[in-house]
Amino acid sequence: MNATVHWGRRAGDALTAVGVTGVLLSAAVHLQLWAEGLGSGTVIGPLFLLNAAGGLAIGLAALLWRHWLPVLAVLGFGVATLAAFWLSVTVGLFGFHETADGVPQLLCEIAELVAAACALAVLAVRRAESHRPSAHRADTRRAEPRRVESSGGTA
Repeated sequence: MNATVHWGRRAGDALTAVGVTGVLLSAAVHLQLWAEGLGSGTVIGPLFLLNAAGGLAIGLAALLWRHWLPVLAVLGFGVATLAAFWLSVTVGLFGFHETADGVPQLLCEIAELVAAACALAVLAVRRAESHRPSAHRADTRRAEPRRVESSGGTA
């Protein structure tokens, strides 16, 4: 493996870990808010619990399966959760109106932005990796087949 490909793989893995950290932080905050009873009696309460479970599943999938699909899920989680938060702040979501100030809100907002940004970066790095010719393929193109000549006679 050449140095450039090795660096790209490490960068993608590091960015994945940071993005997953954002997803897991957001999931943990939503679980804590659900446990404290926020949104109980409304649709938001169960959605907070679903957010926590989904964040855990997406985070584990992105760490354990080096594929573009869980990274896309990290991106979707970050964008969708952030969009739902801002909807609840501006116009309300399922009758629930959130405020934009507070430590949990700020933690989640930053975590979800980080998750989405890292996922985009990982997808870009992996796309660049996939378009770069590997060292193995380059070596096989340069190698010429070995020819064995027969002497034509008997020994």
